Amino acid sequence: MSITYSVSLEKLIREFDLIPVYLPCDAKDILITSSDVNRPGMQLNGFFDFFDRSRIQIVGKSEIAYLRQLEPEELTGSCDKFFSYKPPVIIVSRGLEPLPAMVQAAEKYKVPLMRTNDGTSAFMATLISLLNVELAPRQTCHGVLVEVYGEGILLLGESGVGKSETAIELVKRGHRLIADDAVEIRRVSSRTLVGTSPENIRHFVELRGVGIINARRIFGMGAVKMTERIDMVIQLELWDKKKVYDRMGMESQYTEILGVSVTSTVIPVKPGRNLAIIIEVAAMNNRQKKMGYNAAQELLEKVGMVDPEAESSVWDNY
Repeated sequence: MSITYSVSLEKLIREFDLIPVYLPCDAKDILITSSDVNRPGMQLNGFFDFFDRSRIQIVGKSEIAYLRQLEPEELTGSCDKFFSYKPPVIIVSRGLEPLPAMVQAAEKYKVPLMRTNDGTSAFMATLISLLNVELAPRQTCHGVLVEVYGEGILLLGESGVGKSETAIELVKRGHRLIADDAVEIRRVSSRTLVGTSPENIRHFVELRGVGIINARRIFGMGAVKMTERIDMVIQLELWDKKKVYDRMGMESQYTEILGVSVTSTVIPVKPGRNLAIIIEVAAMNNRQKKMGYNAAQELLEKVGMVDPEAESSVWDNY
């Protein structure tokens, strides 16, 4: 069963400095559930086929100019029919004043009416970006999220394998902590995952033998970050002598989270291995691969085990 998320109109008013023209009730009780927005040019002209009434409606200079050239009866009828569909909120952009017929229709059908001084296109872009984050499908997983050389690294593994200790070592080496223990992952687009920490445990880290620490207070504001895109998943697991681990890295492995495939790898843990340095190298190597360079591919080409023009190498036979 899919969960429908919502964001309150109160938050949009606060984030975008919206100016209320008419509010039928408290803004915190008005909920937005669609991340799409609409400019109702066709609807003001009477065409309502395929109209999604759950979307925020943005009225710009073109819509206002069209309404102003209508006869009084046509203007009233157009606004009355449009507002009768009761969209969650109608926002007039560019600092324009809503027409009296719009205010009357808003009061008649109890539809929130707002103004913004921002330009139409710029406002729509920032609004859609915020809605994509606030209304994104999400899940919470047990792990640690850190930023290493600009790459968002999600550390997964059994409890006690050393995720938090590795995160602290990375923070001491100049990288940043986003979340420890619980990582809230949101799919903000068909190809992008963003991770954050639940607010009540944000910046806190549990270290066995030491206890709970606040990374922001100990290491400073530069050691933490609110959110980060997830670029790579690293699974930490205790070294298994019977298991064969990837030693070449010719082919990338992927983990699917919320329908998005993320590059992943398994790093075995055993005494003597410096996990922080290994993860730093993995982050830089992942960035290189995204830029089109694969060290294993170059090595095999130099030793004559792969044809640069071929899709496979003789290594595939081993």
